[in-house]
Amino acid sequence: PLHLVALCSPSNDRLVTYRMKFDTGAEDLPLDASMSTGNPNTSATHVAREDCLHLADPEWEALQRLSTVIGEAAVATMLRTLSPKEQHGVALGFIMKEQRETAARATVSTPSTPRVESLKLHVNSYVGREGEPLLRWLVEVDTAITARRIVDPLSKVAFAMSCLGGRARSWAYGRRLTDPTCFSTYEVFKEELRQAFEPPQNEFRSRAEFLDLQQGKYDVHAY
Repeated sequence: PLHLVALCSPSNDRLVTYRMKFDTGAEDLPLDASMSTGNPNTSATHVAREDCLHLADPEWEALQRLSTVIGEAAVATMLRTLSPKEQHGVALGFIMKEQRETAARATVSTPSTPRVESLKLHVNSYVGREGEPLLRWLVEVDTAITARRIVDPLSKVAFAMSCLGGRARSWAYGRRLTDPTCFSTYEVFKEELRQAFEPPQNEFRSRAEFLDLQQGKYDVHAY
């Protein structure tokens, strides 16, 4: 794209020099600010919008903003002297310059927030053995969930189930297999786990005792 940089202040009676930078190199272009090759009714310091219909509205507006930087006379001389393609390049170059400056200001005014890394604490598996402390395991799981910043209820349940082993794991996934919505929250999961494995409600202990006492073909209701 084409970029213009004023090397001396423009006026109606002085020669104005700009450096035109292209992708292929650079050259000095002297422009007489008092010359007028366009509409005879156009002054040396102003070019009407109807004289530049080849420019899109955003390009024309960009050149008007450029005039506040290098002066109206300089922009008017440029519009009467440069080809339409070069005028497009100047407008685009100035728009891109404004965008870069806006982005730079936004970066300075909005400091980046430090990223907080989550901790992946190890949790021992709970298998549901006789005398295995369930409460301590639940404390470990709660601590790991907090450290990992897990907030979704179902994600908490999934993480806790992944830390089960042995018959505790078989119990949890068996419940989920028969009823996919059985553990609707993490609190429900913990409560059902306590009822299944924590004395005196240990259902596995009760079932084992029943099997030891069972005789013949009587069911549990007969006892």
